[in-house]
Amino acid sequence: MAAPALGKPGPRPGSAEAAPARAAPAPRRRRRRFPSLWLRILAPNVLALAILVGGILYLDQYRAGLLDNKIAALTIQAELIAGALGESAVGGGERGKLEIEQVNPLIRRLALPTRSRARLFAVDGELLADSRALLSAGRLVQLRTLPPPDSGFFGLAWLDALFEELLPRLPSRDAFPLYLERLNQRAADYDEVGVALLGRNDSRVRRNEDGRLVVSVAVPVQYLRRVFGALLLSADSDDIEAAVRDVRLAILQVSAGALAITVLLSLFLAGTIARPLRRLAQAAERVRRRVGQRVEIPDFSRRRDEIGDLSVALREMTDALYTRLDAIDRFAADVSHEIRNPLTSLRSAVESVAKAQSDEQRQRLFAIIQQDVGRLDRLISDIANASRVDADMMRAEVEPLDLSELLSTVADIVRQRQPDGGVAVIVDLPDAPVVVDGIGGRLAQVVENLLANAVSFSPAGGTVRVRLRAAGDEAMIAVEDDGPGIPAGEEEGIFTRFYSQREGHGAFGQHSGLGLSIARQIVEAHDGTIDAANRAEGGAVFSVRLPRGRDR
Repeated sequence: MAAPALGKPGPRPGSAEAAPARAAPAPRRRRRRFPSLWLRILAPNVLALAILVGGILYLDQYRAGLLDNKIAALTIQAELIAGALGESAVGGGERGKLEIEQVNPLIRRLALPTRSRARLFAVDGELLADSRALLSAGRLVQLRTLPPPDSGFFGLAWLDALFEELLPRLPSRDAFPLYLERLNQRAADYDEVGVALLGRNDSRVRRNEDGRLVVSVAVPVQYLRRVFGALLLSADSDDIEAAVRDVRLAILQVSAGALAITVLLSLFLAGTIARPLRRLAQAAERVRRRVGQRVEIPDFSRRRDEIGDLSVALREMTDALYTRLDAIDRFAADVSHEIRNPLTSLRSAVESVAKAQSDEQRQRLFAIIQQDVGRLDRLISDIANASRVDADMMRAEVEPLDLSELLSTVADIVRQRQPDGGVAVIVDLPDAPVVVDGIGGRLAQVVENLLANAVSFSPAGGTVRVRLRAAGDEAMIAVEDDGPGIPAGEEEGIFTRFYSQREGHGAFGQHSGLGLSIARQIVEAHDGTIDAANRAEGGAVFSVRLPRGRDR
């Protein structure tokens, strides 16, 4: 029989056979020039402030209120001037008419304090007088009030120009008609004058070619309730624009301060969030790249917030990872040591068979070989079972379990394995059910291992007692036996892997020493504890404590 080819070459790295087994390289992370989390915190705050400031700077309602106030003031002024004209400039007896000689100086004198323009139209629509027109030496000179020099904030000029450029394009902006002034003005050129000649007040707001608003009010000039003409009083919107400009300036100054505070607070907030997260991400990346070297995760537990919780969770996860890696290293070393012993014995027995000189020696060697093979089989099975515990615990679903039912079932299974006159298994259960959240198969394995261990150490005819009690938020399981007890100082050592000290209790090699280690591994995965102690009356007691379920 040919020996197996241990050195058989595998497929070449570039062959099609080897391609499926090749792991795809992990994608490299692209390094950001500016942390996106900073932008996600800063942008909404600045955008919200910009929208608010933009809405306030629009000031459409504020401008409309100023226009209403200006129209009301012009109406009062026009009524006063029209009343004065009706009382002083109407002559001609019963039929009456407006005296031109008295109208011109009177209108200029009355309109001058109001800083507005007054025009008087006759009933037939002819322009009789204009406060901005002077007749001198046969020439008509028209006066026009220039806007006051801009004495505002020098940095506001371009903003104000930008506002004036953008605001007329907004859909909600009022569309004022264009103000046009003919060379030979008549009442028909102004709708409000036509309404005033009918005996009613009227007003209009227009926009001239320079973009300024022109507010005009027309009132009838009456005497003894008879309309002799219409007075058109108009004014520009320089005072309104100045008021709006001042409000904009005040809003911009406050908004600049608010923007600075918003940006600083956003940067501070982003720094307190993004910087520690980046440090945690970098530490996690170092853990991934250098699994064999211990990397310390930054500790932010003093923050008392979600980042602090994340830091604690990452530190605990990393500690658990390194603990698991250390446990794997120790487990591999222990497995190598435990397997080497039966293999050494097996190889020695095989080599000695050929040198045996009698059938009795060969039979003894064959018995040793069979015993070592059985020991290896049990050892490999227990090692595989111990290796699957963690994976099974991660995949299995946690569900409410009644420990009374679980203990009764496992105790019945252990009883059926006992021969007649063997060890008795007694279960003491409370009247009320005791419920825990866990994985039924694995908790049953814990109880079975403890019972099997207790039965193996108990003498023939002895008793193993199982007690279940509910103590506050915990469920306690106690397994007692009548065996020799635990050697002094070994109460913790018996839970280590491959621990076995059975003088006179079972054949050599029948126990791998993994049962109690697996039991502790499962219990701790359920957030419980397991310990062992000696009883005063003899024997050992194993105590398991598990947190009770929510449905208790």
